Amino acid sequence: MLDFDTFFMREALKLANIAFDEDEVPVGAVVVCGDKIIGKGYNQVEKLNDPTAHAELLAITAACNFLGSKYLDKCTLYVTLEPCMMCTGALRESQIKKVVFAAADTSNRSAAPNLFEVKNGILANEAAALLTSFFKKKRKKI
Repeated sequence: MLDFDTFFMREALKLANIAFDEDEVPVGAVVVCGDKIIGKGYNQVEKLNDPTAHAELLAITAACNFLGSKYLDKCTLYVTLEPCMMCTGALRESQIKKVVFAAADTSNRSAAPNLFEVKNGILANEAAALLTSFFKKKRKKI
């Protein structure tokens, strides 16, 4: 039987694959309230020419719009890569209850564990493989 964390991380991975197909850094995120996805996002930095168009921020915005509130204090974010400092700040401002991430960001450590409950490692190999494949493909183009 599939647990909630794995189920929702698979949903985030589906979004990361969309980013990959669009030649974006393959990160996907979903915000869950109770047992329902209320916000989704995937990286669209290149597509939107916007350095803030990270998966987490797009998912946060969608979730806040869904709830009609700027606070997500009863929600969990599932994201395929550990949030960067910018996204960690936004998560803190949204008062997110919990963050679950797949792959650790070894290049840019965030302060997320100090700000809210964090769980990591869910489908980490799949998320890391997608990121590795993306950057390997990018390096071949150069």
